[in-house]
Amino acid sequence: MTTATALLDYDLLERQLNALLDTEDALTNCAQTAAFIYQTIPQLNWVGFYLQRRPQTLILGPFQGQPACNPITFAQGVCGLAARTRQTQRVKDVDALDYHIACDSASRSELVIPLEVAGRLWGVLDIDSPIPGRFSTEDQAGIERLAGIFLRSSSQVSLQALSNEQI
Repeated sequence: MTTATALLDYDLLERQLNALLDTEDALTNCAQTAAFIYQTIPQLNWVGFYLQRRPQTLILGPFQGQPACNPITFAQGVCGLAARTRQTQRVKDVDALDYHIACDSASRSELVIPLEVAGRLWGVLDIDSPIPGRFSTEDQAGIERLAGIFLRSSSQVSLQALSNEQI
């Protein structure tokens, strides 16, 4: 566990994010959630959402960091794997993966959380770090809880409208 991870209080971060997301608008909540995670969790270089707006394809949504790859099919990269399997992907060293998409060559580790609405994939929350092995199991659990707050704060109607298509 890194020193940065040991100092994180995910219970406090949950309360803060919950207070920040005072609207049911999914687009606003995406932007606020990405900015909040980027600013409060140390050693990150990219945080953002990819939305499923076309079959088997993720489209870039609100994010913080360098410009990003777009689109990403379910057959590509760590985001595609998370979307395809609907399981969180925690990668210690992205350079060890032959299927990793290098949008930012500074990224070394990645955490991707699939987001589901009414049993369907809505998108993924993608988080990158320039530090190999940056994400611990505690980080994964804490950030999955933050993703849950985002989903609960955004109305189902707003989430479906932002998806722009019934998949």
